[in-house]
Amino acid sequence: MFKFVKQYAESIDGVNIYPMISLVIFFLFFVVLLYYVKKMDKAKVNEISRIPLDENEQLADTLIQNNLKQV
Repeated sequence: MFKFVKQYAESIDGVNIYPMISLVIFFLFFVVLLYYVKKMDKAKVNEISRIPLDENEQLADTLIQNNLKQV
């Protein structure tokens, strides 16, 4: 399968530019993402970072309430 793709890609004029375009897009995406994260409000970052812990606390509270009802 790869052999077919390689032969087909070699026949395309200017195919060597596509890996460079992909690298530039990849790099720009992460630079923009890094900029966005650096500019985020610290309170919002703290709130987002607490989401998994808050869900676990709610789940634990629900389990405890269910166990108390059964007793």
